[in-house]
Order: sequence, then C-alpha cells, then structure tokens
Amino acid sequence: MKFNQDDTEALLQLLSWRRDVRHFERAPLTAQQIAKLLDAIDLAPSVGNSRPWRFVRVQSDTLRDRIYQNFLKSNSDAAGAYSGEDAEKYDKLKLAGLKEAPLQLAVFTDTEPSAGKGLGRQTMPETLTYSTIIAIHNLWLAARSMNIGVGWVSILERDRFAEMLDIPKEWQFTAYLCLGYPSFNSKTPELHEEDWQRNTKTEWIER
Repeated sequence: MKFNQDDTEALLQLLSWRRDVRHFERAPLTAQQIAKLLDAIDLAPSVGNSRPWRFVRVQSDTLRDRIYQNFLKSNSDAAGAYSGEDAEKYDKLKLAGLKEAPLQLAVFTDTEPSAGKGLGRQTMPETLTYSTIIAIHNLWLAARSMNIGVGWVSILERDRFAEMLDIPKEWQFTAYLCLGYPSFNSKTPELHEEDWQRNTKTEWIER
C-alpha cells in the first residue's frame, strides 16, 4: 500500500481534531462501532508481540458510581495543590465525563503476559505499559474518525481499581476512558479555552 498527500493531510486533520473530551451526549454507541474500536486496538504494535493490554468494559451502575466517588475524592485532594488564581480556575474545570459517557473502559497492563515469551522487555519492562498506551491511541484515533469522543480520566486513586473490578494481581491499572458522542466539537483544547495553559512548541534537541 502506497499512501499519497491526501492521506497525509487526512491523518494530520484527524490528529489536530483529536481532543480529550469531557462533555458527552448520553446516546449509546452501536455494537458495530464498538466492534470497529476493538479492531483498531488489535492493530496496535506491542513489545515482542506481547499484547499486554486488558480492556474492562464497566457497565454496572454500582461500579460506575464507585468510580465517580473515587474521582470526586481524588479531585478534591488534587485541588489542594493549587492556591490563588490557579485554585479558582481549577474549581471551574470540568475534568471528567463520568456521569454522561455511555461507554466506559478501565484499561490495564498485564505485567506477566504469556504472549511474546518475554521478547524485548527484559531490560525495559515498562515497554509493556507503553504498548498498552499505543493501543489506547489506536482506539482514540479510530473513535475520532467515527465522530466519537474519548476522555482519559487520570484523577483517580488507581490502587482501588484492582479491588473494585476484581482483576488479576498482575494486571496494572493504566487508564480509565470515557467514550461517547461529544456535546460539541472544538479544535482547541479545553485547557486552552479555559486559560489554564497553552501548548508549547516541540523542538528537536541535537547532540
């Protein structure tokens, strides 16, 4: 397969419109859409073909409420790190779509996967987590191409997830994702719009 300039431009457009979404419609995603998202995950590369990602679909209202309460406590704790104008801005930020997002995924990394037979990770075992993150990025871009938004909720007490979701001890919590149709679309990151921080330009470092 040889790609052309139009393909490049389409990819760059997709990347520029990929946003961390916190405002969701409640309309559910279709089974066909979810199947396509799973296909995108399966296309992700992994160290030594270990495929260490483990996705748990959280559907129980009881579990979702426990995770939301976890977020509220963690967010309250995090707010204490700010003062003055930053504290005021922080309190106004919407940092998760946990109450609205129709599809929610807890993502783990299996730290002892049988697949791959340990190839490529003896000196850098953290590449297992890197592999899971690439799988998440595959999911994210595929979702955006289908006009579905993704939000990564990081303000959580991660040590609680093993007990809450009853997962194997060798699974390490990596991410909690909210998916659904965005309430609105914007090319500008929300933290820019809320005057929290602007992006800095990436520069090559040469040696």
